[in-house]
Amino acid sequence: MKTIRDIARIAGVSVATVSKVINHYPDISEKTRRRVLEVMRQEGYEPNVIAKSLSGKQSYSIGFCFRYNPTPGLHHAFFQNILYGLEQTLGAHGYDFVFLSENSIRKRQDFLQKCRARQVDGAVFLGIDKNDERLASLLASDLPAVFIDGDHEGNRSRCVVWNNYSGARQVVEYLYNLGHRRIAMIKGLPEVKPTEERTEGFLQALKQYNLACPEEWLIESGDYLEQCGYEGMLQLLKLKDRPTAVFCQSDTLAIGALRAVEHSGFDCPEDFSIIGYDDIDIVSYIKPRLTTVKQDTVLMGKTAAKVLLSLVRDPKPPMAPVVLPVELISRDSCRGIEPDKSL
Repeated sequence: MKTIRDIARIAGVSVATVSKVINHYPDISEKTRRRVLEVMRQEGYEPNVIAKSLSGKQSYSIGFCFRYNPTPGLHHAFFQNILYGLEQTLGAHGYDFVFLSENSIRKRQDFLQKCRARQVDGAVFLGIDKNDERLASLLASDLPAVFIDGDHEGNRSRCVVWNNYSGARQVVEYLYNLGHRRIAMIKGLPEVKPTEERTEGFLQALKQYNLACPEEWLIESGDYLEQCGYEGMLQLLKLKDRPTAVFCQSDTLAIGALRAVEHSGFDCPEDFSIIGYDDIDIVSYIKPRLTTVKQDTVLMGKTAAKVLLSLVRDPKPPMAPVVLPVELISRDSCRGIEPDKSL
């Protein structure tokens, strides 16, 4: 079995340098770090993680916790791609994932207790309400934490977010340029940052174009699920005063809305233009191919991992959130119409 001295000899560096690479010290060049990691991989060398964790050092494990109730779990393409990006980056640096069940935290522990019990070096959170009382001790602690699409403020935490305002504004601008003046919205999971920001961006853009949005056109669906989109679209279809376009705050909501349109004897885009959000893989294959706002979920996973690694290595105070861009992808689910000049 290879030892740390063997790795140092093969890599042509000192034992101290190998130790610094293993412990993620920042004063090692990226070239040297990659060379040592490659030798470790080729030689099948693994640090004694258990001994390190017992001695108070790093465990080389990262916790991942996300709210999935009532939203289905990891089979959802949105979560899969984020996890892929996280794994690609963290795995390359020798880290493993520990899934922290939000259900068990709810029943017995707060988030910090759970992280300490699992001896993780840091944690990534997704979909956790910033006002959740179980977060208080973690945000006040020295445990490195990254919140995806959140606005949490903590002693050693940082947020990585998409530009939800921009995404929603792009939707309204796109539909307005197609001639639509009657635009509704099916909202997603309540009390989370993406829903709040997409709603605010949508309403701001409508105001910019002097467009009204009756209260009955703002559908509170309760989640980002397909069934919620189906039921939300049915509500709109029952109205006497219907919109010509519908912005769904997720692709799965939009898929449900498309199904409701079809089942009710209407057509998309002839009768209703529909836009989704996320650009999950399936929406480029369904009929009609869905116009949507693309969020690069793999990039989000990789970026969140890099930010977390920087927090693990460097105890400096956290910086401002990292904001990732979004892009509207035009496909077949929207069409141009003659603008309603009465609006």
